[in-house]
Amino acid sequence: MTASTATAHPTAATPVTWSSMARGVLGLLRDVPLLARQRPSLIHVNEHRKWSVGKAFADAAARHPDSLFLRTGQVVHSYGECNRRANRWAAVLAAHGVRRGDVVAVMAHNSPECVIAMLAIVKLGAVTGMVNYNQPGDALNHSFGVLVDANRDGAPLVVIHDDECGELLAGLGDVETEPIGLAAMDAEGAALTAADPTAEANPAAADEVRASDPAYYIFTSGTTGWPKASVMSHGRWQVAMNGFSMGLRLRPDDVLFVTLPFYHNNALTVCVATAVAAGACLAVSPKFSASRFWDEAIENEATAFCYIGELCRYLLAQPPKPTDRAHSIRLAAGNGLRPEIWDEFVDRFGIERIVEFYAASESNIGFVNILDQRKTVGFCPLPYVVVAADEDSGLPIRGADGRVTRVEKGRPGLLLGKISPLARIDGYTDPAATEKKIVRDAFKDGDSYFNTGDLVTELGFRHIAFVDRLGDTFRWKGENVATTEVEATLNGAPGIVESVVYGVRVPGADGRAGMAAIVVEDGFDAAALAAELRARLPHYAVPLYLRVVSELARTSTFKNQRVALREEGYGDVGQDPVYELTDDGYVPMA
Repeated sequence: MTASTATAHPTAATPVTWSSMARGVLGLLRDVPLLARQRPSLIHVNEHRKWSVGKAFADAAARHPDSLFLRTGQVVHSYGECNRRANRWAAVLAAHGVRRGDVVAVMAHNSPECVIAMLAIVKLGAVTGMVNYNQPGDALNHSFGVLVDANRDGAPLVVIHDDECGELLAGLGDVETEPIGLAAMDAEGAALTAADPTAEANPAAADEVRASDPAYYIFTSGTTGWPKASVMSHGRWQVAMNGFSMGLRLRPDDVLFVTLPFYHNNALTVCVATAVAAGACLAVSPKFSASRFWDEAIENEATAFCYIGELCRYLLAQPPKPTDRAHSIRLAAGNGLRPEIWDEFVDRFGIERIVEFYAASESNIGFVNILDQRKTVGFCPLPYVVVAADEDSGLPIRGADGRVTRVEKGRPGLLLGKISPLARIDGYTDPAATEKKIVRDAFKDGDSYFNTGDLVTELGFRHIAFVDRLGDTFRWKGENVATTEVEATLNGAPGIVESVVYGVRVPGADGRAGMAAIVVEDGFDAAALAAELRARLPHYAVPLYLRVVSELARTSTFKNQRVALREEGYGDVGQDPVYELTDDGYVPMA
């Protein structure tokens, strides 16, 4: 086994000190009046209390119906308008037979209508299954199959979609769906309201939803295999809303710019929840564009935006221009802003506050940079530990006594979140997959912790810095890539005997790029392989590099030596041929 070490995973994070904490506390105290109006609370012991996302939005709309909630450029929509529209759409879904506990899929690009669809579904106590429309072929079929299995027996899977995504539904094979386009939702809603004006009223079902009920299924690659649907309950969404609200501290006149897709929790939970809590506005961009980002932010009068680390690096890579500082953005919130570009990003674009956070769709804990510390993902009030780990398996290393071992402050280790009534796990729709993420009897008999699969470093004062991912997953372009999924696709491609997939560091890029060591048959066609992989894998999961080897080395327990290959990368490969992915397919690397 290979234990995590500080030398193997260096971090440029800044230790948290008494003086930096004092400055952070003073900044938080200045915003106490703002937080008092929002009344955020992280303590919710009763998981069966009545609380729902739909009811929270309806209450916000009642408090300030004329305040702006959604906008795209100069097209704006108020809270009251959006609430009535969501109610009409909920009435449409009810007319199609959707009821509490059913699953309704949403597959649509970013738009105000995408947000309305999510609200309409949860107002009925149904579950919104957010589908990643970038998944091609087998992965998309698998995701829809998961939603069908999670749905009520015999109930059709209703799919709300935009025109572009509607074309993808035709290729789902045996998956039976009932598609409804966004335009049809409006048309049917208008017809229902004309016949019965109460269709615009808040549905009674929203008042009966429990905090423990699932609100969203968010697909994540997890640590192995096909994408899994992680469960976001109404109660955990509430905790996230309150926690992120304390970090972002949005004002009612703020405009939060959203360029990330709503099938990610950064947009779905962080952005929507904090805007609703503050009575602020969401400016929705159809798609992130590095060259147009600041122009769009200015057009939308944005004062804040949400990012992933790669987004920040893309912005820095753009040629300097006047709009770099001609905007009104004072706050950037997200995860993955690496310490080495933190200062450059802040200085170039004139951002007053960076609210970095750490969270995962299926995890039971989160960190938010509430106290404005530099180069940290922030603070967590819930119990957690950082322990020694096996880099190959992603599991904690147990000593002779069978217990796990904490690592010293400043040294990277595996992050585990203690499972408790205050830090429950919703897990996945698959109970077996959830159980695999639980570490039992870690320090004493009967305790249990959630294995995040992430390597972090303790910085002091309950702050951490993110370092890397462990096990069979690596992160590239803001997405988790499951190596086993890519290997299964490679091994089924013509000309491939077997493969091992791993992530390698690329200078100037966040995360790890995909690389595969492959054993090939005679007549191996690199161009045909690229076309096969692009057709069957999400774009971010297609390996950027191929290393052709005569055989794959294995350990004495028949595991592929992924760690050694990862350390060799694409440079230390001896005489092995290496191919690089280009627009024309895989070509020999110069």
